[in-house]
Amino acid sequence: MQNLTVLGTGVLGSQIIFQSAYAGKDVVAYDLSDEILAKLPERWDYLKAAYLRDLPDATAEKLDAAVSRIRATSDLADALSDADIVIEAVPESLEIKQQTWEKVSALAPEKTIFATNSSTLLPSAIAPFVDRSAKFLALHFANEVWKFNTGEVMGHPGTDPEVFEQVARFAEEIGMVPIRIMKEQPGYVLNSLLVPFLDAGAALFVKGVATPADIDKTWKIATGSPSGPFEIFDVVGMMTPYYLGKDSADPVKREFAEILKRDYIDRGRLGKGSGHGFYDYE
Repeated sequence: MQNLTVLGTGVLGSQIIFQSAYAGKDVVAYDLSDEILAKLPERWDYLKAAYLRDLPDATAEKLDAAVSRIRATSDLADALSDADIVIEAVPESLEIKQQTWEKVSALAPEKTIFATNSSTLLPSAIAPFVDRSAKFLALHFANEVWKFNTGEVMGHPGTDPEVFEQVARFAEEIGMVPIRIMKEQPGYVLNSLLVPFLDAGAALFVKGVATPADIDKTWKIATGSPSGPFEIFDVVGMMTPYYLGKDSADPVKREFAEILKRDYIDRGRLGKGSGHGFYDYE
C-alpha cells in the first residue's frame, strides 16, 4: 500500500501525513477548505524541527523529501482517486465520522482499505456507514507519532482477517510498532489507560482542588513521570477532549468541555501545536 490518503489535517492528521511521507509513502492530505490547507507548510516546518530534535537519523534532505511526497487537496474525489488506504482523522464525533465515511464509500476505488483513527469510538459503530465493511477497521496512533510510535490495529466482527494483517504491516512500514487489538475495546489499550488519568486531572481542576500547573507538578514529582495530565492535554490538543466532553452524561466532563471552549479554544489556545494551551510554548 503505497498511496495513502489522510482525511483531516489537524494535530494528529498532519503527523500521520508527515510520518508516512517520511517513511516513503505518497500521501494526499485532504481537508475541507483551501484556507485550512494553506496552513500546512507552517505545520511541516514545525514537524521538521521536531524530527531534527528527536530522531538521530533525521536530516534536512530526508525531511524535504518527505514534504515533496505530500499533495494537499480540498476535493474529496481527487483525494481518493488512487488511494490504497485511507486513514480518517476528523473530529471525534460519531455523527461526523459516519457522514464522512458515507461520502468516502461512494467515491473511493474498490481496492481501497478504510481505517479510522478514532480515539474512543468503536469500528462497529461506523462500519454500517461503509459500503465495504470487511475492509474497514481502526488504526490508532499516539500523539507525536515519530517518538511514541504505537499503531493500534482494531477490527470489528466483520473485518477481513487478511485486511487486518495488511494494515498491521502498513503500520510497520511507516515506522509504527503494530499493536494487535484482539477484540473491540473503547479506547484500545492506550486510551483505556490514559483517559481515566486525564479525566481525574480535569476533575481536580473543574472542582477547584488545584491549578493545572500544581496538578502536573504533583504528578511529576511524586511519580517521576515526564508529563502531567495538562501537559498531555496540550500535546493532544483541545479539540479532542472538547468533543469527547461536550455531550457527556457526566456534568464534570461537560463543565470541563465548556472551560476548554470558553477559555482556550475561543482564544486560539488550541494546544502545543498552536504555541499556546494550558501553557505557552516557544
